[in-house]
Amino acid sequence: MPSTRGQRKARLMREAESVVDKLLDWSDDTPKPTLGQIEEVVLELRQQLSEAMAREVIASQEAKQPAIGPPCPKCGEKMTYKGQKKVTTRTWVGEMEIERGYYHCRKCKEGFFPLGRTA
Repeated sequence: MPSTRGQRKARLMREAESVVDKLLDWSDDTPKPTLGQIEEVVLELRQQLSEAMAREVIASQEAKQPAIGPPCPKCGEKMTYKGQKKVTTRTWVGEMEIERGYYHCRKCKEGFFPLGRTA
């Protein structure tokens, strides 16, 4: 059963709170940080939160699998849904391992992760 908006929001809020706690703990433990140190920590924590937000949205999209397979990007034939597969992908917010729907074309043997294509 897909998560509700409230459940998704609660997960994201827990992640955001964790990131803020890490920043405050670091700040308490670092009495005189340099600007470079502050930037490094903030960028690292921003990365962590960005990845969590992206994973949450990707996971919610997976609950909306199309009933009919998409056309193969290579030959145009209808593709067959093969279930959820783990894939490591490089995104604007970092490298992430995610589970998402995988489709396969019987005709040309192409594999396809719908969220892997750009518009």
